Amino acid sequence: MKDASGELICPAIVPIRARVTTEQSSIEEEGDAGTGGEGTGNVGAEVFRGSSAACVEYGLVLDARGFGYERVETPGAWTLVVAPTVREAALEELSRYSVERSEGREHPAPFVPFEGSAIGAGVYALILIFVAYCAGIGAFGVDWLGAGAIESQAGSALQWWRPVTALTLHLDQEHLLGNLLFGVGVGTLAGRMFGPGVAWGCILLAGAVGNGLDMLVSPAGHRAVGASTAVFAALGLLAGCGWGRSVKSRDRRYYRWAPLFGGVCLLALLGAGAPDQHVDVLGHVLGFAVGTCVGWMFGRAGMPRLRDASTQWVAGAGAVLTVAAAWALALGAAR
Repeated sequence: MKDASGELICPAIVPIRARVTTEQSSIEEEGDAGTGGEGTGNVGAEVFRGSSAACVEYGLVLDARGFGYERVETPGAWTLVVAPTVREAALEELSRYSVERSEGREHPAPFVPFEGSAIGAGVYALILIFVAYCAGIGAFGVDWLGAGAIESQAGSALQWWRPVTALTLHLDQEHLLGNLLFGVGVGTLAGRMFGPGVAWGCILLAGAVGNGLDMLVSPAGHRAVGASTAVFAALGLLAGCGWGRSVKSRDRRYYRWAPLFGGVCLLALLGAGAPDQHVDVLGHVLGFAVGTCVGWMFGRAGMPRLRDASTQWVAGAGAVLTVAAAWALALGAAR
């Protein structure tokens, strides 16, 4: 084993004294030390000596492994003593913990947010408001909800534009306002992490794929609209990227899964809705799942690496043109 200072520890070869040094403490193999409480003088085996705080920390290790111990104050230090019969096992556990504690960890490079996240969020809001206005007045003499909603029926799978157009439609003002507020907030965070163009391009892609899967697996007669699938795709994008980046770290397992766990909690809290709201929960889950997969790939690959403005403009323009082309096909098919 190796401690923080790199000293080789081998109690089997050095039976008289084996020491694992940390900043202010030591794990020892020595003769018996008198204890039985705080300085009571009963017989016990000393396994650790250090500051009061260090004894508390290493005492928790013994607690976690089921070793009974006493913390004893001695001149100039505190010690932990255990029963002589478990001394070897306790020393082994403390030595392992000391080595794990002293291992260096890789610190991620400082994150520099992308600029222009407000631009992407503003374009998102303008598209939703514009489509809501056109649908409200029945522009071009077309039923926009009928032309753009996802529908689970024969032949609808061939209308590839529906998963895209459905993301821009809403049933009422409350529906629209909720997706505007939540979408602008989550989309702004995604724009700062990936850049506004790349972020909204990925959000549109994940949301459309989620809608397409929803349309394919839902029972006949299912019909849904709303940007919430894309909003939860954005949430998944953030959670997946954080998860993918943390998988490569040397943090404990629970820490590495924390981003995904947080995203799932938000999905459960915000994605179910009230029973009387007829929320498309499957669409929310699928959007989040696809977004998580995309974000995870970004996180594992250490992307985005391209920070030039041209990449963001191309990705953002591609997303806007995709929405425009989808609506052109939808309106053309509805006439």
